[in-house]
Amino acid sequence: MSEAVTARHVALDLIGAVLRRKRSLDDAIEDSSAMHQLSGRDRAFARLLVATVLRRLGQIDALLADCLNMPLAPRAAVVQDILRLGVAQLLFLRTPPHAAVATSVDIAQSCGFVSHKGLVNAVLRRLSVEGAGRVEEQDAPRLNTPDWLWRSWSRTYGESTARAIAAAHLKEAPLDLTLRDDAETWCAALDGVLLPTGTLRRAAGGALATLPGYAEGAWWVQDAAAALPARLFGDIAGREVVDLCAAPGGKTAQLATAGARVTAVDRSTRRLDRLVSNLQRLDLPVEAVGADALTWRPPHPVEAVLLDAPCSTTGAIRRHPDVPHLKLPEDVARLSTVQENLLRAAVDMLRPGGTLVYCTCSLEPEEGLERIESLLYAGQPVERREIRPDEVGENPEWITQEGDLRTLPCHFGQYDGIDGFYCARLVKLSA
Repeated sequence: MSEAVTARHVALDLIGAVLRRKRSLDDAIEDSSAMHQLSGRDRAFARLLVATVLRRLGQIDALLADCLNMPLAPRAAVVQDILRLGVAQLLFLRTPPHAAVATSVDIAQSCGFVSHKGLVNAVLRRLSVEGAGRVEEQDAPRLNTPDWLWRSWSRTYGESTARAIAAAHLKEAPLDLTLRDDAETWCAALDGVLLPTGTLRRAAGGALATLPGYAEGAWWVQDAAAALPARLFGDIAGREVVDLCAAPGGKTAQLATAGARVTAVDRSTRRLDRLVSNLQRLDLPVEAVGADALTWRPPHPVEAVLLDAPCSTTGAIRRHPDVPHLKLPEDVARLSTVQENLLRAAVDMLRPGGTLVYCTCSLEPEEGLERIESLLYAGQPVERREIRPDEVGENPEWITQEGDLRTLPCHFGQYDGIDGFYCARLVKLSA
């Protein structure tokens, strides 16, 4: 079996893990022994295959439905995934037709679906001829977006913006890095572009550990939008900051680099171990606490709390194309309750005059503006401190009429997009 076919087998298993076993793609990859046995190049190929299927699943399934007289039986769900892989290669990755078709037929046989080899061959050969024309006629943003998300974004931002958001999700996100210092030197060394927000951006791809500056701890991976909330405390040097739900630690690193005395809290020991490892590579001091932020409290009220709350992650679909296939409206409702409780806990940790920065990488208003409005309406002892455009290094369209920060994936188009983030800044009132 060739390495390329092995990568396709791994991709097939990962697709099943996401779509049927409802596992996150990152977790499925981390737990896949077969994935780790591939060469670096083939690991990247396998992930590209899976990500393409997940990004384009609506289009792919519509094409397959047109080619099948009837849906495949549930016991042949793997055959459906084999066809999805084949279509992704044929029509979106420009794999030569003979390679895409032949390897798909081989995988069907090796997985025990010998009786389906003819079907796989016929469908993919047909789409190798007709598929490109059919793709041109498809409404890609709409087909690849679940109905509930389309309705939510259309209601919140308007249909034209919802369409722009969905279109932005069809492209692989670039690699964003937060630099410790010496931006000019590292931009040249990494062949990157320095964004107006201060993030270094370069094309995706390549092994991180082989990039200049990795071993020296000169930078860490962090989307440009995710790098904004930690900047909203102003001069944080020497101040005590509690970073809640802190893993994997990008914002923790920002705070520590700025001279803050950081306590990073996360309930997941697995994620906290990753944070500690990341901060050790960067040689940054941090106190890591494995605890539930709902019940944990610092020894005394602190000057600053950063709450990057657990959310539906719908603002980061560019980087996590599994999200639309894993999350449902009930997840947003459940998480909004968690966020509300975490916000109250965060307020309780602050001393009077202290600053709370709340953020989520969600596009859903229930996880952003509505949580802050609910907190204020309930009479919590905080007031909003408006965010200024100059604090986030971009134009005023990112600042809402309430004075909060709201980025959308379709923003920053001249730089190839940005994750969707919501952020609000609150100050605790005196008793």
